Amino acid sequence: MRTTAPSRPSPSAPLRTLLPAPLHALRTGRLRRRLAGAELPRHIGLIMDGNRRWAREHGLPDARLGHRYGARHASEVLGWCESLGVRHVTVFVCSAENLERRGDEEVAFLMRVIEEVLARDLAGPHPRWRVRLAGDPASLPSSTARALAGVVAATADCPTGAHLTLAVGYGGRQELVDAVRGLLHAHADTGRPVRALAEELTAEHIARHLHTAGSPDPDLVIRTSGEQRMSNFLLWQSAYAELYFCEAYWPAFRELDFLRAVGAYAARRRRYGG
Repeated sequence: MRTTAPSRPSPSAPLRTLLPAPLHALRTGRLRRRLAGAELPRHIGLIMDGNRRWAREHGLPDARLGHRYGARHASEVLGWCESLGVRHVTVFVCSAENLERRGDEEVAFLMRVIEEVLARDLAGPHPRWRVRLAGDPASLPSSTARALAGVVAATADCPTGAHLTLAVGYGGRQELVDAVRGLLHAHADTGRPVRALAEELTAEHIARHLHTAGSPDPDLVIRTSGEQRMSNFLLWQSAYAELYFCEAYWPAFRELDFLRAVGAYAARRRRYGG
């Protein structure tokens, strides 16, 4: 696992630090050219971390506003993935632990952001991504669950071939519990003894019951904010993923940072199981 340490914006920097300066644009263009013809990830996982810390560093009156900037920035990052031809992206929007441990007011604010910003942007008149969900809809407010279900329905016929999974109220361990439970239920319907399942069980049997069944496993997982942990994100699916940790907070995550992560992936010699 490798980390990078791009400088964080100072608290006095403008809120829209994402607008590229000439030097940033020059370096971004150079990296894009280097990636031409490189082996790129087919599926990227994104852990959007650091929204509240970014808001505090920029002196916003309410740290929760960082979630709003982060949600808006997600659409921009998806555009970068699209421009590289990445056809599968999974975004860790909020964890099951977030819903349990954060205050009621902050959770309610985050859910409104998901409904008003993320869902609206993805379900536009000409959707670019076919959206699916990972997580427990029952853990979400009914309005948020409806908004997300609406996005799934509105993008079901998206013709671009690009697939976006939103992990909302998601936990990797719970997903494995759900997968095993689903597998056991399916086996019970056959009338065969459990011992028969135990003798023939394979990883593929479990994978078929994951929330992400049918999607390729992520090749690259990027986490912002400098934290170096997976935080219960795609634990099964990321068994062989390359991990990239970036110091920038999510709203300040630039295209240059993104291309560096993809460039680091392209430069690595992937080893499966070793």
